[in-house]
Amino acid sequence: MTQSDSILWFEHITMDDIGQVGGKNASLGEMTHSLHSAGVPVPPGFAITAQVYRDFIEANALAGPIAEQLAAREQQQQSLAETGAAIRELILAGEFTSEQRNAIEAAYEQLCERLSQTDCPVAVRSSATAEDLPEASFAGQQESFLNVRGLEALLETSRACLASLYTDRAIAYREQNGFAHEQVALSIGVQQMVRSDVGCAGVLFTLDTESGFPDVILINGAWGLGESVVKGSVNPDRYMVYKPLLEKGFQPIVERTCGSKAEKMLYAEPNSGTGKSTRVEPTTEAERNRLVLNDEDILTLARWAQLIEQHYRRAMDIEWARDGETGQLYIVQARPETIESQKDRAVFSSYTLKEKGRVLVEGASVGSAIAAGTVCKLDRHDQSEQFPEGGILVTDRTDPDWVPIMRRAAGVITNSGGATSHAAIVSRELKVPAIVGAGNATECLAEGSEVTLDCSKGAQGKVYEGKLPFDVQQIRVDHVAPTRTDLMINVAMPDGALYWWQLPTRGIGLARIEFIISSQIGVHPMALLHPERVSQQKTLDAMDALSNRYPNPAEFFVDQLATGIGKIAASCYPHPAVVRFSDLKSNEYRGLLGGEDFELEEDNPMLGLRGASRYYHEGYREAFQLECQALKRARELMGFDNIIAMIPFCRTPAEADKVLEVMAEADLKRGKNGLQVYVMCEIPSNVILAEQFAERFDGFSIGSNDLTQLVLGIDRDSQALRPLFDARDEAVKRLVSQVIRVAHEYGRKVGICGQAPSDHPDFAEFLVECGIDSISLNPDSIIRASEHIAQAEAK
Repeated sequence: MTQSDSILWFEHITMDDIGQVGGKNASLGEMTHSLHSAGVPVPPGFAITAQVYRDFIEANALAGPIAEQLAAREQQQQSLAETGAAIRELILAGEFTSEQRNAIEAAYEQLCERLSQTDCPVAVRSSATAEDLPEASFAGQQESFLNVRGLEALLETSRACLASLYTDRAIAYREQNGFAHEQVALSIGVQQMVRSDVGCAGVLFTLDTESGFPDVILINGAWGLGESVVKGSVNPDRYMVYKPLLEKGFQPIVERTCGSKAEKMLYAEPNSGTGKSTRVEPTTEAERNRLVLNDEDILTLARWAQLIEQHYRRAMDIEWARDGETGQLYIVQARPETIESQKDRAVFSSYTLKEKGRVLVEGASVGSAIAAGTVCKLDRHDQSEQFPEGGILVTDRTDPDWVPIMRRAAGVITNSGGATSHAAIVSRELKVPAIVGAGNATECLAEGSEVTLDCSKGAQGKVYEGKLPFDVQQIRVDHVAPTRTDLMINVAMPDGALYWWQLPTRGIGLARIEFIISSQIGVHPMALLHPERVSQQKTLDAMDALSNRYPNPAEFFVDQLATGIGKIAASCYPHPAVVRFSDLKSNEYRGLLGGEDFELEEDNPMLGLRGASRYYHEGYREAFQLECQALKRARELMGFDNIIAMIPFCRTPAEADKVLEVMAEADLKRGKNGLQVYVMCEIPSNVILAEQFAERFDGFSIGSNDLTQLVLGIDRDSQALRPLFDARDEAVKRLVSQVIRVAHEYGRKVGICGQAPSDHPDFAEFLVECGIDSISLNPDSIIRASEHIAQAEAK
């Protein structure tokens, strides 16, 4: 065998060579061959071809014995584990021919010369000829080895790679996906080992792995070698970038989440006596509290990912690494994403939890479903006989060896791992909801107890005590009736907004800043601005823990709010996203960290210091400036010019003038850079003086809940008066009709974002008759309401 038969260098490989070098090596070659000139750096290396595997099997007379073992399994004479172990032992006992050995040695020496090193460290990766195909991922079915040094170690790990073609999980996966064992061969990739052990590494996807939203790049990263992220042994950092605006030169980073990153994988010390090439050690407190990537790194990786996706013309699953010695970032692997990108987007399920219980643990959600069942805690994957069908698997972490158990699970909960770990990928492929990175799930969840996993609210999932009832609604996108009236949606959380991207709506009619403040920030903004006025040391400590990676506490607030607003705007770009400034009441603000030191005690907060009156009040004006800075950053630095600002609970035209003045002080001026400012129409004065409000704002958004409350004089939260609380009351409808008419006279748009159109189709029909421009609905009401609106428009 000549070296040309057995060795191919990456720069000479393209995707046309997948039959010779397998999917993984073909992709490395394709990127080296085609994307190097575009600035995408791939560490150099070579492929030991699949012909070597075939010749190895022939030279060691293994075809017959392997076929006998597989036949014994097919005839149920032995188990999967027994079959896999026997075949791997056969291959490990084989030897490379002298020609094969010489070809591998020559290529390895040539690579070391390129790198100017002796016995250069390399990564040795299996690359099956039926792996990383667009229709089947084969993720994690074969083995990889890191920090391999010297020819003998390279030959030993290469033989182990060949044997890994028959891991238990690889055998089962091929059988389940209809691939004949004898038709699959294995190539071996030998690649420069990037010193990410003293740097960082991770995984990125060119779509959102939970919602399938195609316009973002999701990046996970941790300190040390990337195996800790891939295999889910750490809770990594998480970043998200919006692709369309990245191309236009903006900095559209819509998420930066600092993971706990409790450990890191490093090279083993030479002559350590362990026989292993890597080791794991705990990270320092400073490492756990620091992001592994800065904004420049995030944007660089996102641009490379975009180039790779555009070249392959499909969503991609990519591994990256940064050399800690040189600071250089590399792309070390790329394969097609085979789960979210292949889903039928015409139909999706909407899960709604009907009751809430006590939250036991939280973590990153995998999937968007809800599942309930009985906890079964396992330490090892070989305990499968202990796992009941439909149980909730609780363990420290999972990897592909756990697949047989995960197939029988209703849900999975792990202590460690991120949303792009191998375990998460497998869970998605199996369509099993999972919560990973829960931290202490194995301690908090009792064996045999009943729990409910809720993955329906976006990236953060919760595990509730007990089996809670939930609804599942099948939504067909093609059943949304076309309407002249703009159908928009109300969203609460940034993560949840991405889930509804496939609905044929025309933007977001209401996004509430207070939801981001209460759930994503959790601190009273005035406490961040004036920590000297915070009375409790434990509150100061909690604030410091949240904001310590920022230059100052105020920047923590602005950054978290800006990224949250940006993610919401990204979900519907370029359609409008109406973002309402905060409208928490004083009692609600008191519930935030530090809130008790800055809030009034009010007898009736619903009619107290809320909405517009806060923004110029001495007790909150500085905090409102932070809200303005965040919205300005989302529009101008990140590029989301589809954001429309909205002022809630604005009682008088004079108050409107004060608020617009405070906004202008923050360089957020109506009309500048195309900024539109809407006003909520939720107080009778907004209707009575609609002409004056129309002179100050670009549009109205009717808040039917508060308007009904104030017109009828009914506490919207009163159970005793619930039967009387109805937006369809004639008094409310007259005011709604009036403000629509006046708004149109002044050339202003008017929509509605309250609950009434979602609950009452006949009210939606009334709005159409009045000529309303847009109706913003809860997402799960879109199909039903669209039918009524289309019928009303046809009359």
